Amino acid sequence: HTQTQTTNPDSRTLQYPSFLIPGRELIKPQRTQNNQLNQNKLNTMSASGSSGGADPWAWLGLLKWTLAHQDGTKPSDLSPMSEEDKSFLEKVMKEGIIDEGERMRFILQEFSKSMEYYKSQVDGSNTGVEPPISPDAMEDLLQELRDIVEQVDYARAFVSLKGLQFLLGAITSSSGIPESIRNMCLGIIATVAQNNPPVQKELLELGAIKTLSDLFLKDDCPISTKTRIVQAISATVRNYDLTEGVFEQLPQAPLLMVEGLNPNPVITNESLRSKTLFFLKAFLTSDLSTVARANKFCDAIAIVADPQYLDDGSNSQLRESSISLLKQLIERHLAVNILLERKDMLASLGVHRISQLRTLTGEEAEIAQTELQEWESFLVLLARAKPEDKKPG
Repeated sequence: HTQTQTTNPDSRTLQYPSFLIPGRELIKPQRTQNNQLNQNKLNTMSASGSSGGADPWAWLGLLKWTLAHQDGTKPSDLSPMSEEDKSFLEKVMKEGIIDEGERMRFILQEFSKSMEYYKSQVDGSNTGVEPPISPDAMEDLLQELRDIVEQVDYARAFVSLKGLQFLLGAITSSSGIPESIRNMCLGIIATVAQNNPPVQKELLELGAIKTLSDLFLKDDCPISTKTRIVQAISATVRNYDLTEGVFEQLPQAPLLMVEGLNPNPVITNESLRSKTLFFLKAFLTSDLSTVARANKFCDAIAIVADPQYLDDGSNSQLRESSISLLKQLIERHLAVNILLERKDMLASLGVHRISQLRTLTGEEAEIAQTELQEWESFLVLLARAKPEDKKPG
């Protein structure tokens, strides 16, 4: 999803929680009086983004408190309504114009009721009772919320409502919450973070990158959830120097990429492999990428530089994305030694693939044109490549 600009429903400067800079002490910015009121609630969330103490549902109390005390917009103006305002209100009532900000609040209220039900089912306090809203209806509301926060300003208003904490709380409180609802929450995070640095920073401060990476690597994490996690982490990390740097230093990051690319159909599917490859390609070909970054993710690169991703039997989109990544790496003098170690195999695959692509005609030839050009360029670059100097670190 691409976020679009709209009229800003929240003109206030957003107040962000403390930001943990890797290797440094926790830096606590100045807080306004209003923000101080909910400090005790926010303290239930640890710096890593997980629930504080022993209660995995602490975030739900924060959600209900937030909905009761703030709406993500400026304080209400209690002055008499002007004639212009009255005319606008009459138009809204007549034409049924939807207030997106109020709609977000409504969806979060329904979300709160639904999560309270799932919590009661887990702790046994209210068994045998029907949920206040069906999982399908809740999914529909969450999809509507995702559509709203595609607009960059509403995404930031959603942050001011502490929406990200609530999504992360539902995602990590896996017990009792349907997988489909957790996946929808992950999809909203991916949408709200896409090309939106203030939101990406907020997610970084909440420890979302580590929290989601840990969840991905759990043995019982379903493939569908892993796919949404990769989407969410990718949107949070890409095109922002702070999040790229934190992800690069995360010990779990290389393993996450390797597992997401694993060609074993028991471990992944094409959707997960495709989204992981997209993320890896963007991350390694970023303007901030370095030789050290490429070397750290060498195992993931080795998986991509393999016949399972490059030969005739592989998925065509994966194959085209794979050879495009390898070409860009060698163009940038990244991971050259990894590719040179496989030079003969890659050259053999490339010659065979080029000969096949050149026999195609008509529409098939047009579709294959990009892959053909990538292979031809890659083989020329591979033939000219020189080994990298091996430097310490």
